[in-house]
Amino acid sequence: MKVFNTLSGQKEEFLPPGSRVRMYVCGITPYSDSHIGHAMCYIIFDVIHRYLQFKGYRVKYVQNITDVDDKLIDRAHRLGVSTSELAERFTRDFFEDMDALNINRADVYPRATEEIPQIIKVVKGLIAKGYAYPAGGSVYFRVRNVPDYGKLSHRNLEAMIARGNATFSRDKEHPLDFALWKAAKPDEPWWDSPWGKGRPGWHIECSAMALKYLGDTIDIHGGGKDLIFPHHENEIAQSESFTGLKPFARYWLHNGMLQFNTEKMSKSQGNLITIKEMLARYRADTIRIFVLNSHYRSPLSYSEEALEAAEGGADRLAQAANTVSSGERDDIGVDVEHYRSQFIRAMDDDFNTARGLAVLFDLARDINRLRDQGGNILGGQQLLLELANVLGLTLILPAKPSLNAASFRDIIDAIGTLYSEAKKWQPSANQSYIDYLILKRDQLRQARQWQPSDMIRSKLDEVGITLEDTPQGTIPRYK
Repeated sequence: MKVFNTLSGQKEEFLPPGSRVRMYVCGITPYSDSHIGHAMCYIIFDVIHRYLQFKGYRVKYVQNITDVDDKLIDRAHRLGVSTSELAERFTRDFFEDMDALNINRADVYPRATEEIPQIIKVVKGLIAKGYAYPAGGSVYFRVRNVPDYGKLSHRNLEAMIARGNATFSRDKEHPLDFALWKAAKPDEPWWDSPWGKGRPGWHIECSAMALKYLGDTIDIHGGGKDLIFPHHENEIAQSESFTGLKPFARYWLHNGMLQFNTEKMSKSQGNLITIKEMLARYRADTIRIFVLNSHYRSPLSYSEEALEAAEGGADRLAQAANTVSSGERDDIGVDVEHYRSQFIRAMDDDFNTARGLAVLFDLARDINRLRDQGGNILGGQQLLLELANVLGLTLILPAKPSLNAASFRDIIDAIGTLYSEAKKWQPSANQSYIDYLILKRDQLRQARQWQPSDMIRSKLDEVGITLEDTPQGTIPRYK
């Protein structure tokens, strides 16, 4: 099994020191609704978490919540609420979104505001070792005392300054020094510390929480590529300086960014789509297939076409998992070990979910072929469900669209050219009003009566039911 390590810039064999894997992934700052970019990141690391368990590792997974931060404070001020009230609201919403996306919970979700004693302990230790200094009620980290500072982002100090990453202040010894503790400002939350009232800086929060819950060296540290510098770079510097041990994290994994029309999705661009908006239109399996159909390190381009394709893929997998064979010829069946080994080979190659999904679609196609031949498909279906679970897919068939009697009669009245028995027709246990309309539409199309057949599609569309014509027949879908 190999993973791409941002620190080395290449794929490396995954060799944790034992069967236990300690994984830390940077979590949300809860000041607004979680968006599709969050979904992308946490789906990816959910699959990594699941696959490591599938491989037999015991994983301890920690994901922090940054519930004190400049953006959160600014938003709370604009809304006229406390920072704690705002953070609690969006943290609760975040967990609802994660559950709806079938993302397994991490083992621990430490909150920065509940870890102040640990944060102060680390800051005091860095000052004692000469890596940090108090100034003006704040505390700053000395980047020049770390010879390999920049090793994660592969930059040197001069390049960082040239790129505009430095901020100049009379309190700082060097423009790249960053705040570990920030002196209190009016109308901001604060805590007592040896340096006066204040609050922690962003970077030290993650170091303190990772060290407390996972130890001095962790196996996997993950997050989006936008966190490589300065956040993760600073985490390495302050963590290794505090413990005196290297590495702080053995493997650094970073997912690519979500794009919309070649631009990065971001709040500043105003092109974010919330998870709730996505879930109102697509089920969780669709969103997960959309994300996992690209390699996690690559940028992901948002498009309705890609989501519609993912919706169709979710349907194909669910139908194969839930289909019933016309017979059970034990002499032919799915080559379970072949598909299992192909899936493992794909995922062992830096969690290549796109190839892993391709294996699932091949398996689904084989299941359908054998079903038509009367073969034994049970083993294939069991494997399909097992491997789909590794990717967090439920493969539950969507609820069949419904249409009540009143809406059915309205459509019949509007069409006018349907059979006289239509108004008196009642659905049986195995047939719905929609089934009847699809049947009559097919008959109208065969009779080349295009206008009434199109009107059926249009009228169903008005009540939120889309008809999709496929080689296997017409499939109704909720809009």
